Amino acid sequence: MTEIFAHRGSWHLTRENTVPAFIAARELGADGVELDVQLTADGAVVVHHDSDLPGVGPIAALSSKELPDWLPTLGEALEACAPLAVNVEIKDEGPTGAAQGRALASKVAALLSPRREAARIVVSSFSLSAIDEVRACAPSLATALLIDVAGDPMAWLVTAHRHGHGGLHPFFLDVDEALMKAAKASGMAIRAWTVDDPARIAALAVLDVDAVITNDVPAALHAIGRSQPRADPRPPGSV
Repeated sequence: MTEIFAHRGSWHLTRENTVPAFIAARELGADGVELDVQLTADGAVVVHHDSDLPGVGPIAALSSKELPDWLPTLGEALEACAPLAVNVEIKDEGPTGAAQGRALASKVAALLSPRREAARIVVSSFSLSAIDEVRACAPSLATALLIDVAGDPMAWLVTAHRHGHGGLHPFFLDVDEALMKAAKASGMAIRAWTVDDPARIAALAVLDVDAVITNDVPAALHAIGRSQPRADPRPPGSV
């Protein structure tokens, strides 16, 4: 069954990537939440999409005490998402790029691996080196490679599998029958981002993608014929 992940929580109801957005996603019946993490100057892992806070500055240059109250730590976000699956996306667009991504990856791995909900978490990134770092630090965590619109999904599927990652997260328009056949053959989970068109979501469900990441949880649930929240959310990619 295709799972529905709320993109940055249900941000159309409240501020994205915040505790209220994650709670709203759960209440709407999402199976999971997609969120983004950044690293502060004092080593805290916090949830925010962009590397800069408007009017405040780069998150990497700020201590956790300098951040606004509405910006959650990853731990606070995970508590708000429970018992849903969570896709933690590692960002590496900060001032030091890939090096910052690897540092964030090691922090994320250390934070997630001992947690009781680790089995329902997948860590993803557009940076192969970042998720390689997660696997090196915590091999038990599920990892997935994000690919952008210009990427070749079939080639990246092979690369991700060769590096030991269990999933590929392509742009939804790049998912087709050939990709799904190759993914199933290699045991790779496919989670498509970010799709709001109900017809597209229904077509992806027919292809048996593992999950779709969407901004519209109710419409996505309706598109795949689920009118009620699931009572037993599964770990990412489970069957």
